[in-house]
Amino acid sequence: MNALTLPDIAAQASRQTLPLEWVGMCGIALPVLIENERVAATVDAGVSLDNGEARGIHMSRLYLALERLEHEPLSPDLLRRVLLSFLTSHEGLSNNAYLNIHTDLLLKRPALISPLAGWKSYPVSIQARLKNAMFHVELKIQVPYSSTCPCSAALSRQLIQQQFVDDFANKALHHADVLAWLGSPKGIVATPHSQRSTAQLCLRLDDYLDDLPLTALINDAEASLGTAVQTAVKRADEQAFALANGQNLMFCEDAARRLNLALKRSPGINGFHIRVVHAESLHAHDAVAESLWNWEAA
Repeated sequence: MNALTLPDIAAQASRQTLPLEWVGMCGIALPVLIENERVAATVDAGVSLDNGEARGIHMSRLYLALERLEHEPLSPDLLRRVLLSFLTSHEGLSNNAYLNIHTDLLLKRPALISPLAGWKSYPVSIQARLKNAMFHVELKIQVPYSSTCPCSAALSRQLIQQQFVDDFANKALHHADVLAWLGSPKGIVATPHSQRSTAQLCLRLDDYLDDLPLTALINDAEASLGTAVQTAVKRADEQAFALANGQNLMFCEDAARRLNLALKRSPGINGFHIRVVHAESLHAHDAVAESLWNWEAA
């Protein structure tokens, strides 16, 4: 008895002749290699369906093409090869290919003063597309940091000045008394408000890069802000963190400008869209600023 040929419904003609911009799969579980570390990721893989008469694409071919992501470190070249394999396996059907990789990058961060260290998680998305024969790679990275309001700091200093006047008016000043006053709750009557903040970085990479400089970009962003959130700390680290906040007072506008200048100096970046969000502790709403460079041309 002859084996029956399995039906291929996707190869049948569509009842409606209509091209589609994106067809594929989202949320594929896959391990990937980033900076020599294997991390769990979810992947979105798709192509355009430019042949409007075709019923559908061959999704299993996209799935199988993702296997090389398990064995090679992520790089622009690897992403380009995967996208080319998408199109090769869909010759006559598709002209454009898309690949999104979502994961969390775990970096071990040292404390500011003590020998302690701990892990921080940075959500990362890598978006690659081969569209109209043009290849692009974009990174999305979320970087948490602390921000202390300059206005609140100024208002707090004024209250401390007024308390000093109230407590020492018409009195002879003695070093020991002033020192004790500065260290007492009565002296520091007000403190500025600060909040956990997030820098959302969308970065377009140069095609010539040999790797994805995720850690280097995160380091550049944190160095420009000066107040990266901490992991394991002792009191000396907490005090150093308070000092860093006091020396890096910033509105959301300040943070966006700092990141703009830092990322323009980062090698391998040819455009970006920065969005900073300060989750206000004074207000019930957030303060937000955005900065773009060479982004409209993407």
